[in-house]
Amino acid sequence: AAAAAAVPLRVCHQEIVKFDLEIKAAVQDIRDCPGPLSALTELNAAVKEKFRHLRGRIQELEQMAKEQDKESEKQALLREVENHKKQMLSNQAAWRKANLACKIAIDNSEKDQLLQGRDILRQRKTTKESLAESASNITESLMGISRMMAQQVQQSEETVQTLANSSRTILEANEEFKSMSGTIQLGRKLITKYNRRELTDKLLIFLALALFLATVLYILKKRLFPFL
Repeated sequence: AAAAAAVPLRVCHQEIVKFDLEIKAAVQDIRDCPGPLSALTELNAAVKEKFRHLRGRIQELEQMAKEQDKESEKQALLREVENHKKQMLSNQAAWRKANLACKIAIDNSEKDQLLQGRDILRQRKTTKESLAESASNITESLMGISRMMAQQVQQSEETVQTLANSSRTILEANEEFKSMSGTIQLGRKLITKYNRRELTDKLLIFLALALFLATVLYILKKRLFPFL
């Protein structure tokens, strides 16, 4: 019977040690937890479950101690049970401290994030103001460019109008030149005609003069030399 009871007793000891180590590791995880609170809640739930198992194994060990026949073994097991209870209480205190430290760290982290968020909002506000100022400057520059372009367009229109007037003047002058050219050609034809007429008149005058001289000579011949 003693050999049969030793097997569950050894198993109970091993499970108590295992749960104790797992609780210590879980408490350290809680202490190092960066958040959020939901992660901390999950870790605490796991620790609670491990404490429940550990408490059950300690109660089983205590029951086994009470069932021992030898008083020395009974007292030895009860002292061991008391040590496990003290260790469990120590783990619970460490658990509470770890939770407190983790919650403080999460609160500080949330405060830092909130402050960073405010800084980001302030930076965004500053950026928006800078963008608004830049947009205003760009708008003024565009308006200035638009005014310059309008002036250039007006000057171009005036230049085109001037060129159109110059072209019209040139066309009118060209028409006048064409008209003068026709008049000049007509005058040239008239001058040529007058030159020809003058030549004809000179020829007729020469012929008339020759005829007159011939007549005079004939009359003189008849009077001066009738015998000829």
